[in-house]
Amino acid sequence: MKKFISFLLCAVLLCTALPVAAFAAAEEPFVPVLRFIACSDSHVKTENDLTFNRIGAMLNQVYALTDADPVYPNLDALMMAGDLTHDGTKAEFQKYWTAVSAAKHESTDLLAVVAKSHDGWGMTRKKMRGFFSDLTGEAPDFHKVICGYHFIGLSVSDNDAVQYSKKQLSWLREQLDKAVADTPDRPVFFMHHEHNRNTVYGSSTYDGWGVTFFNKILQDYPQVVDFSGHSHYPLNDPRSIWQGAYTAIGTGALFYAEFTIDADRAYKSPDCEACGTYWIVEVNAKGDVHLTGFDVDANKVLCEYTLPNPADPQNRPYTPEKRQAASKAPVFADDAALSVQTFAGGCTVTAPVAASADGMPVVLYRAYAKNTTGRKVLKSWTLPCYYRAVDLKTVELKLDGLTPGDYTVGVVAENAYGGGSQPLETAVHIEKMGGIGSLFARIAAWFTELWALLVKHL
Repeated sequence: MKKFISFLLCAVLLCTALPVAAFAAAEEPFVPVLRFIACSDSHVKTENDLTFNRIGAMLNQVYALTDADPVYPNLDALMMAGDLTHDGTKAEFQKYWTAVSAAKHESTDLLAVVAKSHDGWGMTRKKMRGFFSDLTGEAPDFHKVICGYHFIGLSVSDNDAVQYSKKQLSWLREQLDKAVADTPDRPVFFMHHEHNRNTVYGSSTYDGWGVTFFNKILQDYPQVVDFSGHSHYPLNDPRSIWQGAYTAIGTGALFYAEFTIDADRAYKSPDCEACGTYWIVEVNAKGDVHLTGFDVDANKVLCEYTLPNPADPQNRPYTPEKRQAASKAPVFADDAALSVQTFAGGCTVTAPVAASADGMPVVLYRAYAKNTTGRKVLKSWTLPCYYRAVDLKTVELKLDGLTPGDYTVGVVAENAYGGGSQPLETAVHIEKMGGIGSLFARIAAWFTELWALLVKHL
């Protein structure tokens, strides 16, 4: 399938000029013996809503790709790591199942878990787990072997007072022992809803989307490749692949994206609901794992990674330390220049996009204004659409709250590890608006800020 995916990527890139982050180009074709989808957080509410349709689109996209693959034309499993529904009602679960069963082929196993958060809102946990099983025919906690590879899934406990019970955690260790005894030299795939704390992007103690239930157990199983969601943080952010004692992978989300930017945790961009993503995961006979991240709305590739057989603890190219060391700051073109439009009390700065220097996406742009002494008196930032298959040419940043006078404004592009480009700078003069115009400008700015806060927290 690597050969097939490589062909697909070439076609996609020729058509879209979309940059692809790849760890390394394999010398030999990647021939899969297993292929599955890994995704999460569909948050289905009603029939024909955004994510209801994304589930069908995702499956149809992958079946179209696999049908065209002359080497391995199979989709073996659909992995969905929780928050299948938005409010956890029976009606929503029925709509979720309608979306899945309408598009999923019988030859594709469903590997799904239900979560503490959204799935568990509309019913007690016990009733929710039972209803899910009756509806889908699948157990909420499971251990399956597909194409010779072990898959283990853990849903939220059936006790409303306990997120994961001691009995479940004991069961998990028993199943991992069985899997490793059977296939010690192969990856073992484990799925649950919340990230393990301080692993992938969105799981840090500050981000707040990580849990600690599994960390101690997984330290003993280097074979584990752990898939989780919950945070909605982008799967094509390089921090969403983590390796340490085991391997962890963030699934992104089928329903909207979130981020942590400086002190702004769980930031939702204005276009966050336009982001729906999933992984195609392939494994070859050597146990190497190939990941291809897709934008479901655009049906385009976002990123690609190859993990040398992660069952071998010596194979850890994606540790945070190695990724940090490999990262390089983005670069603006030699002829790049800023365009500035002033208004009373500030300016709008337009910058050309910077180029990646390391195959990783440019994830942030920062703007600043320096006064005549060189002191930075105002800062702002904006996200480029790196989490979607959008080919931006420019980014726009706003600096609002400058007193009249002369300034130097600048823009810096950053990668996921804080590496900043050389700045683009230009001089600007801010005029004073007096009288009633100034008052109206301040009132308009206040309402704009208030509206942004309301939208963010809705």
